[in-house]
Amino acid sequence: NGTMTVIIFATRFRKVKRTADENAQTDRLPPMHQVLLFYKYVTIEDPKAVMDSVRALAKEHNLLGRVLVAEEGINGTLEGLTADTEAFALELVKEPRFADMNIKRSEGTGTSFTKLYVKVRDEIVGTRFPKNVDPRVRTAPHLPAETLREWYEKGEDFVVVDMRNDYEYQSGHFKNSVNPGMENSRDLPKVMPVLEPLKSKKVVTVCTGGVRCEKMSAFLLEHGFEDVYQLENGMHTYMEKYPGKDFLGTLYTFDKRLTMDFGGDREVVGRCKLCGDSTEKYVNCANNDCHLHFLACESCQKEDGTFCSVACTEHVAAHTPSHA
Repeated sequence: NGTMTVIIFATRFRKVKRTADENAQTDRLPPMHQVLLFYKYVTIEDPKAVMDSVRALAKEHNLLGRVLVAEEGINGTLEGLTADTEAFALELVKEPRFADMNIKRSEGTGTSFTKLYVKVRDEIVGTRFPKNVDPRVRTAPHLPAETLREWYEKGEDFVVVDMRNDYEYQSGHFKNSVNPGMENSRDLPKVMPVLEPLKSKKVVTVCTGGVRCEKMSAFLLEHGFEDVYQLENGMHTYMEKYPGKDFLGTLYTFDKRLTMDFGGDREVVGRCKLCGDSTEKYVNCANNDCHLHFLACESCQKEDGTFCSVACTEHVAAHTPSHA
């Protein structure tokens, strides 16, 4: 019944950002909007048919967001009214190939996405790795959040490698983690010299929801790493289970929220690229030839556009017609 639904929902959610007073007022209620994050590496013989059915299901429940379907699997993020997202999820897992797929939930804003994008692609994560790097065949063991927490508490000898993009790392990351400095997932082969010294270590790969680590950890295994794990269901699940523990800062999201957290006492680790002050605000460089996504505090942001560097400021000024 409706009462039971509210109770079940209330156990799942943490507000993206709220005060202690707001916590007390809203912990018993589900949020109005919800974001679903899901993926699975599984062979899909007819990706177009799956694309069509997922798109129709998302439209039926008024969801917006992005879903990629490929021969190797499915990867999606969708937002809608909480009841609509739950109805969608219930229908999605009726498909036998997705029956055991983990679907992560977080509070939405109702404006996280502006359209529905469901497409067939060659990969569900754009790595362009060789075909032998295939998580359906071989990937690293999944390390539960509980085990990683235990390792942190015991002082286990291990290294966390962050497999996200560099700009995601800047606003939040696991303590003592390694940032290889990738601009995108295709960069892993280029940054291997940074990771080579870790070959003899116990390595835990981490990413937002887990999908990137499936293929990234498989790549490490193919290149001689032997003691490799991947964080099961990603940072999202760890932060939800242990808010404010071991993960420093906030979690970057690929939607209009840009960042989110699950409460708890946490440290702000993001630093403004321009002045060095603490911030978790992202902007894009106003130089369209650059368009760097970077952290900039409110004091450094400009109404007519924020530049990431003096060079970009001067470049735009030099190419702007004078009205004198």
